[in-house]
Amino acid sequence: MISADSLSKSYGEQVLFENISFKINRRERVGLVGRNGHGKTTLFRLITGLEEPDTGSIAIPRHYRIGYVEQTIDFTEETVLLEAGRGLPPDGHDQIWRVEKILAGLGFGPKDLDKHPAELSGGYQVRLNLTKILLADYNMLLLDEPNNYLDITSIRWLERFLLSWPGELMLITHDRSFMDKVVTHTLAIHRRKIKKIGGDTSKLYDQIALEEETYEKTRINDERKRKEIQEFIDKFHASAQLTGLVQSRKKTLSKMVKREKLEKLKSLEFGFGYKPFHGKYVLSVQDLAFGYEPERPLIKDFGITIGARDRVFVIGKNGRGKTTLLKLMAGVLEPDQGEIAKPMAVAPGYFEQTNVQSLGDHNTVLEEIGSAAPDIEPSKARYLSGLMMFEGNNALKKISVLSGGEKSRVLLGKLIATPLNLILLDEPTNHLDMEASDALLSAIDNFKGAVIMVTHNELFLDALAERLIVFQGDGVSMFEGTYQRFLEKVGWEGEDERERPEKKEVPDIAEKLGKKELRKLRTDLLAERAAVLKPLENKMRELEQALQATENEANRLTQEIVEASRSGAGARIGEMSKTVHQLRKMIDAYLEELEPVLKDHESRKADFDKRLEDLAAKEPV
Repeated sequence: MISADSLSKSYGEQVLFENISFKINRRERVGLVGRNGHGKTTLFRLITGLEEPDTGSIAIPRHYRIGYVEQTIDFTEETVLLEAGRGLPPDGHDQIWRVEKILAGLGFGPKDLDKHPAELSGGYQVRLNLTKILLADYNMLLLDEPNNYLDITSIRWLERFLLSWPGELMLITHDRSFMDKVVTHTLAIHRRKIKKIGGDTSKLYDQIALEEETYEKTRINDERKRKEIQEFIDKFHASAQLTGLVQSRKKTLSKMVKREKLEKLKSLEFGFGYKPFHGKYVLSVQDLAFGYEPERPLIKDFGITIGARDRVFVIGKNGRGKTTLLKLMAGVLEPDQGEIAKPMAVAPGYFEQTNVQSLGDHNTVLEEIGSAAPDIEPSKARYLSGLMMFEGNNALKKISVLSGGEKSRVLLGKLIATPLNLILLDEPTNHLDMEASDALLSAIDNFKGAVIMVTHNELFLDALAERLIVFQGDGVSMFEGTYQRFLEKVGWEGEDERERPEKKEVPDIAEKLGKKELRKLRTDLLAERAAVLKPLENKMRELEQALQATENEANRLTQEIVEASRSGAGARIGEMSKTVHQLRKMIDAYLEELEPVLKDHESRKADFDKRLEDLAAKEPV
């Protein structure tokens, strides 16, 4: 339990927050949200004592232990297992099973345990640090983007671990789905102040939007009243008969508090340009095989055909070949065998985090975005820079001074600078905050072309995925259906069905919200719509296919009966007639089963369409 009182923190002219106070009570799991650069990590460092506030104080109970994952690496043991064991409390040296369990949950294989920590990649070294924090006997955990280097199965494991965490927790993450499943409360740094509510991010953003709308209405109403009072004073100040009323209004005016207009917060708003494509398929992969080591292929005998409007998501543990597959599809790598074909009219765009290295350090944001297309007009490059939140002089910043998140926005800006009909995205949300991630989800949803995306973000999977390329076990396979359907029918290896997190209900649509908040609600509604309708659509498809196959067989046999009667083969006619009779009974059964599913789908779809229409009607013009 901690209590912060009247905290303020600035760096030069940049004020992160001022005079904020809050408490974290027993057993609370608190999600800390706010835009990039608005002070979330700084607040963590203040709580741990790594930095000092300009004003205010933080009260922490005596002997209260706080665990915070440091980015600095300080390994002293010879193996991963021994290094992780340093996290055990002094009386816990016989609990090596806990060490192995958490290492396995965070993606370490049996062969990794005997490695020297220095042999690990940067991402796995961060996981090792996280392991030590999760093992220790802390009262509170401060986790700053803990899932940045985790794959989807490790994220789901961490989610379950945190749900059972007995102490207090503060969590920073750009993954709204992960946060909403874990937290009991949400704490926002917003307009340099702090706001805490019981509930998830949707509830918090809804409340902020409602409060700001009320504030703005009150401000406009106060301005109107002030204007009316001032007009009365100006008109009758020289009138002896109305001196009393004039003085009374002057007194009223002096007591009225002037409300300042809320500063417009910058938001990422964009859409991908679409180049018309009239073909059926944008990409065809046949008999694909690739490996960095000939004896250990990452991909073998893989094939897929991507439709012109498909939403295909590539999922699986890290190191299995997801990024490699995307590079092969993008033409960055050549396959060892097989063929990847694209029609001439296909205009692809490719986003990968490591592509930030391709940005010229000495170029400005404007120059980099302008270089994406040779015929781009300077005014359009300036406009696109603004869409990526590089307005005015910020568009003239050198690439070398940008943060990782800002460089990612430059890459996105280059991607939208030219019209496309196929987009390949490799974990594009890694350095984006929640607002930017929501904007990206909306842009993908509205794109008219095909999208192939590698992600560990379950919000994107729930809202957008229609087909899945799954790296699991020893290979790669296709799953035709939604992510929720995949979890129900297949699931992740090693994950007990009882351990799967429950899906939270999406809140109903609030009235009169701002554009940003409406987009968040639309995102949640799309995820809910997919989770509800896709299983019904899959069931309809299964029944319709079975019905069609049965009808085809019945028709074929009926034709054979006609031909047999002409040739006088009476013995065969009786046997085939029985089979046709059985097939007709099966057709009736399929129809009987299909009818309620169709009605249920029609009713639910109409309800979602109505809710989406209501939401669209609330969007500001």
